[in-house]
Amino acid sequence: MDKVFLVRAAVATGITVFVLFGIILWLKPEWLIAHLRKQSPQVLYSVETDEKVVALTIDDGPDPCGSPAILDVLDEHDAHATFFLISEHIPGNEVFVERMIAEGHELGNHLTADEPSIALSNDEFERELLEADLALTEYVDDVKWMRPGSGWYNDEMLATIKKHDYQCALGNVYPYDPQISIYWFSAYYVLGNIKPGSVIVLHDYNRRGGRTTKALEIILPRLAERGYKVVTLTELVENGNGKEVLH
Repeated sequence: MDKVFLVRAAVATGITVFVLFGIILWLKPEWLIAHLRKQSPQVLYSVETDEKVVALTIDDGPDPCGSPAILDVLDEHDAHATFFLISEHIPGNEVFVERMIAEGHELGNHLTADEPSIALSNDEFERELLEADLALTEYVDDVKWMRPGSGWYNDEMLATIKKHDYQCALGNVYPYDPQISIYWFSAYYVLGNIKPGSVIVLHDYNRRGGRTTKALEIILPRLAERGYKVVTLTELVENGNGKEVLH
């Protein structure tokens, strides 16, 4: 009897933890984002606006499998995005970068490799920032947005970003798509958490690009039905009320 009781208790505890974890994921911890905004007001998480407009950002491309499919679904739904590209992914995929620009999308700097930027020394971070900038400015004259790898930053990194006339941009609608490889979870997480001025974060590269494409096939028509316009980060800021970061 004791063993049965312990097993049942363990199962009940596991279910409780799972449910609580799911609630935390679904009801994104706005208090945490509010704290981060207060600590680093120069980092863009979202934009204050009265308009039904949101920014879509896509990390880690370009990629020969994911990028063209993502661009196709964006074109189908008249949506635009800011693509945070990793410079070592560009060789061999230049045609997709050119297509991004030709179709009205925006490029952002996601450094040279898919790695946590916070683990780099400040010298290494600056070197990678400038190396990626050099690769991106072969396609456009100016790149203004930078997103650190894995989304973590420190004061030294922010100072370096500002020194080179970039602005750090993260987001406030992040469906954990690198960790949760279920496209419909990403889609309904985004739809359940979107607000005017939100910044959505999704991912390209390898299988992530296919999942993002499927998620966008759900997200974009639903947002259109709600009257939302999906734009680049720069367009979102231009549509704002003069305050780039919600408080």
